Amino acid sequence: MRRSIQELTLTRHQENHSAVLEAATQPTGPRASSAVLAKVLPWAAKGGLAVLDQGLISGSNFLIGILLARWLVPDQYGAYALAFSIFLLLTFLYQSLLLEPMAVFSGSAYRKSLRGYLAALVWIHVALTAIGIVALGGCALGVYLRGGSPALAGALLGVTIASPSILLFWLARRAYYMQLAPARATVGAFVYCALVLAGLFLVYRHGWLSPFSAFLLMATGALGTAGYLLLHVRATLTNDEPGPSARATWLRHWSYGRWALASAAATWIPYYMYYPLLSYFSGMTQAGQLRALMNLALPLEQTITALSLLFLPYAARICDTDGVGGARLVTRRLTLLFVSGAVVYWVALIPLRTPVFHLLYGGKYLEVAYLLPLVALETTIWSAGFGPTIVLRAMESPASVFYSRCGASAVSLLVGVPLAKMYGLWGCVIGFVLANVATWLVAVVLLRRRTTDVNAPLAVSEVV
Repeated sequence: MRRSIQELTLTRHQENHSAVLEAATQPTGPRASSAVLAKVLPWAAKGGLAVLDQGLISGSNFLIGILLARWLVPDQYGAYALAFSIFLLLTFLYQSLLLEPMAVFSGSAYRKSLRGYLAALVWIHVALTAIGIVALGGCALGVYLRGGSPALAGALLGVTIASPSILLFWLARRAYYMQLAPARATVGAFVYCALVLAGLFLVYRHGWLSPFSAFLLMATGALGTAGYLLLHVRATLTNDEPGPSARATWLRHWSYGRWALASAAATWIPYYMYYPLLSYFSGMTQAGQLRALMNLALPLEQTITALSLLFLPYAARICDTDGVGGARLVTRRLTLLFVSGAVVYWVALIPLRTPVFHLLYGGKYLEVAYLLPLVALETTIWSAGFGPTIVLRAMESPASVFYSRCGASAVSLLVGVPLAKMYGLWGCVIGFVLANVATWLVAVVLLRRRTTDVNAPLAVSEVV
């Protein structure tokens, strides 16, 4: 027993001595500050560029939505909003099968063959968008033949033409994030923004503005900018190993993305099903009012989305190298960052909602300005859910994300649909709030379960 106490005492002395040596060798004072700055500044610069990149894209979309709300009659703007919600369903599918797996695998399985990996992704893009053209074109033709709204038929035709170009543009921009180099993507976003907005003003001055012409302008700007980005991306990407074939890439993406695909459908239901519902229950005008209201949340949503593009590959690496402890730390930091940003944004905007509606919409849609605090609550809860959701995706657990979206979809279908039918726009916004509460709660519970066992592997892809 005495020997054990002596050994324990000696061990403690050795540990204390090692700690003193380690502390003595750490940089202090100005050297410590310089070391911290050397680590922080590159990430701050990349994060700033990512926000600027997404800000330019979201800014152009935001301005298009605002200008169309000012220049089109409410019925036409409602047709644009409805067509855009259908387009978003296609983008969710594309995100699930292409862009989200791309963000994960570019930081892990294919990090040494990014150039060949991108080539395979372009072929997959061609196949997916061809399916989208057939589906959207069929919807536009069906509305036209049945004698529906001409504005809606034109909007759907515009989406059919625009979707392949816009999605290719997204793929080209995302390619630069595979190497955490968003600078060129930011330049491309600026070019796109300038082309679309200049074209929009030109079309308006000549009296050609419509939902169809708006989508056509997006297609033109996206196609030109995508070509510019793809011409320069080869110099950015590594190619130390041969790239995968399109078939092998698709099989891997499908293995990951089938859960994300189901999650995309479950995401569209609680957030975008209300546009066709309002059009059916209350008319196209209320769909336009909902879009006008949600436009004010776009800057915040797109900023958080931009940061998630940067943090998803980073979170995947942390989960791979640091395990459970790293996953928990990243979750706390991301949640705090996103919620704080949402609170600051809405605290600044809500007191100014009346003059903001006057400024943006020229006096239109003031009748729905009272709902903005509820929109603020909804987006703040949505922001809180981004932290655990990003980490679940980084852990290659899209099934968990799917289950959280299923909770939101169930709440929307069981509660949101009756609220929309009985109370119209107000009921839709309440449905948004309840859906986001469900998403956040389920995501937190699932992440906690996956990080309870410190010995459990994190990168586990679910098998059906």
